Amino acid sequence: MTIKRLILVVLTIFAIAKVSLSLVESWGQPQIQSRLELYQTNLLLHASEWQPNAEAATPSESNPDLTSARNTLIGTNPLKTAQNQYQEARESAQEAQSKIVAKLQKLSTNELAVAEEAAKPQLQVAPVADTPRSSQQRQQWEMSLSQVGQLIDELDLRLGILQAQQGKTEAALQSWSKFTEQQTKESLIQTAEVVTGLWSDPPRLLPDAESQIQKNLDSWFRYRALTKLYQLQQRQDALASLQTKEQKIAEQAILKLGVIGGIPGFGGLFGLILLLFLLGQRLFRGERSLLATNADVAWETPWDWEIIWQVLIFGFFFIGQLALPLLFGVLGVNPVGFTVRMKAFYVLVSYLLMAMGGLLVMYLSIKPFLPVPEDWFRFKFRSNWVLWGLGGYLVALPLVILVSLINQRLWNGQGGSNPILPLALEGRDNVALLIFFLTACVAAPVFEEIIFRGFLLPSLTRYVPVWGAILASSLLFAIAHLSLSEVLPLATLGMVLGIVYSRSRNLLASMLLHGLWNAGTLLSLFVLGSGSN
Repeated sequence: MTIKRLILVVLTIFAIAKVSLSLVESWGQPQIQSRLELYQTNLLLHASEWQPNAEAATPSESNPDLTSARNTLIGTNPLKTAQNQYQEARESAQEAQSKIVAKLQKLSTNELAVAEEAAKPQLQVAPVADTPRSSQQRQQWEMSLSQVGQLIDELDLRLGILQAQQGKTEAALQSWSKFTEQQTKESLIQTAEVVTGLWSDPPRLLPDAESQIQKNLDSWFRYRALTKLYQLQQRQDALASLQTKEQKIAEQAILKLGVIGGIPGFGGLFGLILLLFLLGQRLFRGERSLLATNADVAWETPWDWEIIWQVLIFGFFFIGQLALPLLFGVLGVNPVGFTVRMKAFYVLVSYLLMAMGGLLVMYLSIKPFLPVPEDWFRFKFRSNWVLWGLGGYLVALPLVILVSLINQRLWNGQGGSNPILPLALEGRDNVALLIFFLTACVAAPVFEEIIFRGFLLPSLTRYVPVWGAILASSLLFAIAHLSLSEVLPLATLGMVLGIVYSRSRNLLASMLLHGLWNAGTLLSLFVLGSGSN
């Protein structure tokens, strides 16, 4: 075995261990999709407060389009719908909590068994306990348990307000009473005491009630708690001002719900129609159909499996998972205390460094084989790449949405997500959002499409058919994102990307599809995040 292969073997073992550990760690983390559904529910609650004639002098002055949109979007009983959504989120979090507790108990049992074995008289060498690793696993699970517990408390706080608004005061008081029976954040306990006092009979007004509500409640829940407080305090001016603001927010919520529902809704419908058309064309026209274009035409690959292995392990995993973390560690760069804007810039710089390193490794690896055949790394501006990219995006919408729905049920709201998504969702900094856009919609599509579609997929056709190369490259593309819950949806997206590239033989097409997908995701996050307060 050569020194290069020995190094590759060592790095491969490290990459497998690192990826496996990251996937296991992501299991205990909530999916971003669960939070998105609750954010959308909050917009729904805001929209339910909109009164068409609240500011109109006559009914004819109200906006009939918004009235129709409101009735369509919120349904007949929005409070009940929201309560069911929050209850499902709570049950999912509680199930995740039980699984984490079981993991910790199993870990404790294993540690106890090892300790008892070590205490016995040894006639042979005793097994050595992996104490540091066991301790690290325990810390990770305990942190996940704490996060899930806090999430359950926050959900109970909001569920109580939903119950109170439906006249179920006793159920609401029971939900809030749980905060005094368990360990939780002091701020949540104080807020639970505030809302308990507001809906008690007779009511009890705590001196810091308004500040606690402003600090620890958001969105519609803050509005309802403040409304109850101002009514009890008989502060008519403050109540009127609050209701005026809520009417503006409610009208905006209707428009936002239309945006985030319209893109996947209409896009998914067009995509389904296009998908059925393409499948029908493939069935009836056979080899003359669009899907059959270049379907069985493999690339002429001048290098072997070792070059593929080298680019993936050294150019992607080593640089991204070892070299860059070591570099930032030596430089003392720790993003934990960064502002949102600084975190956005950190993510962009990290990605650009990884991309430059990965592309450099790929270039040096294939340099001895240059010039490559003309169908490699093609960027054809004068072609139909826009149609391929846009069509691929529309087809991907219904497929990925369907897989995501199944996937969410499968993982019960757990499995982690891309760390950029929560930052984009919670960010209120326009500069940070612009940086996130550059990272997700420009840098990521260019780099990932060159590596996974431009290099990996064609290289694999030397050993497997085109469809096999699409499947393999899609799976590696999904795993590389290091989130367990995203493997199936991203693999589905990767297959659409692979089909678009293999048929069009143009990287611009798959880059456009990739960029549109990320842009749609960021747009939804921005709209949902902007309505959370």
